[in-house]
Amino acid sequence: MAYDLDGRLVIGVSTRALFDLTWENGIFEKQGLEAYCKYQIEHEEEILSPGPGFELVRSLLAINELPGQRERVEVVIMSHNNADTSVRFFRSIAYYGLHITRAVFSGGSPLTPYLIAFKTDLFLSANEEDVQQAVDSGIAAGIICTDAGHGYEKRAPIGQIRIAFDGDAVLFSDEAEQIFQREGLEAFEANEREKAQSPLAEGPFARFLKTIAALQQEFKGKDVPIRTALVTSRCAPAHERVVRTLRAWNVRIDESFFLGGVSKRDILAAFGAHIFFDDQEIHTGKAAEVVPAARVPGRRKAG
Repeated sequence: MAYDLDGRLVIGVSTRALFDLTWENGIFEKQGLEAYCKYQIEHEEEILSPGPGFELVRSLLAINELPGQRERVEVVIMSHNNADTSVRFFRSIAYYGLHITRAVFSGGSPLTPYLIAFKTDLFLSANEEDVQQAVDSGIAAGIICTDAGHGYEKRAPIGQIRIAFDGDAVLFSDEAEQIFQREGLEAFEANEREKAQSPLAEGPFARFLKTIAALQQEFKGKDVPIRTALVTSRCAPAHERVVRTLRAWNVRIDESFFLGGVSKRDILAAFGAHIFFDDQEIHTGKAAEVVPAARVPGRRKAG
């Protein structure tokens, strides 16, 4: 019988998001693909260090160990590499005890068709074009920051997965943000007051949030393994439309922070996010100093 992915939370993760490949990527950029592959083969016995998406992936896989949740989460390695380089990656996966058995090594071909084929709910990668193509295809995807200090790797483990989202252009469409960019804060707040009763359109991560919310409902009355947070630059009175939008979606956000321009960095550190998704590099760059962060590019218009 074929392995059925329906009803599973499917996470696609690139090798550079899962492991620290800073040195190896430098070889690729300076010497090319052949030198990169040669290095990986020559160092097959060396275990890779965790990368920025490692703790999120490990924590999500731990859901499969909970009662009644067997095979609830599926993680698939998504890589442009060829199979020759896979040995080191799977040795490292086995070393850390990660139950990851499925992978795509596309040999340079685009990854998006395979993300679709695997019914991917979330894709994490350091490759901007791969993430852009995924978002354009309706898949929640983020360009994970790989050049931060990684001080968050030394923090004490939290017994709960914590995922934080920006609002506009991430959970919601960018319609309101466009008004802010074109006309300023006063026009933005006036528009949001006027449309407070009108739910915002879905953004690139709306479906992923709804999938998490459905998973949370399975643990009603028990310890819920995932906790979510909205961390937005909005403040009153622009907060009301957000609240009513989430109500209309029948989605619960565990914690909400309406910061009105206050830095998100310290709030995210206090929340203990395993990952933070935002559409602006100024926010993800600062956040990545204390928690893993990923930038969500805007969806390109067809034609």
